[in-house]
Amino acid sequence: MTEAYDLATPGRFTVGAVGPVGQRLFLLQCREGGLLLTLKIEKRQVAVLAATLATIVRDHERPGHLPDDLALEEPAEPDWTVGTIGVSYDEDDRRIVLVVEELVPEGEPGAIARVSITREQAAAFAIRATALVEAGRPPCPLCGSPLDPSGHECPRTNGHRPPVA
Repeated sequence: MTEAYDLATPGRFTVGAVGPVGQRLFLLQCREGGLLLTLKIEKRQVAVLAATLATIVRDHERPGHLPDDLALEEPAEPDWTVGTIGVSYDEDDRRIVLVVEELVPEGEPGAIARVSITREQAAAFAIRATALVEAGRPPCPLCGSPLDPSGHECPRTNGHRPPVA
């Protein structure tokens, strides 16, 4: 049976990373009442979600006071891994709705979470997520993959002169 979560008015919606740069585990976390949902999410997904939420916030009325307590809650163990994320804006409720689906092999049922957040939560998330992503390793100017200080095997150079940080 597929697990389904409906967080209609979460008090917490945040992102964080644990571990050293280059080996960080990114986590998306939401809390509504006694339910704490922690999801493993890829760095690129965090960056795209931050940009999407920032655009939605910019396109609507200026948000009020932003939440400032965005640290991850313990235990910071993921319940499942994020596969796809859908984002929409509910004009009637003036809330941003995210539908997050679990990453599972094709044809298998996975968990799904519907999270409805305020513009304030979205703006705070976008700011925090952007800072987290930018605090990591710089991207390769040719392929966009993260650079290690010793360089990397860039597919765009066909094995010649790997770029370095």
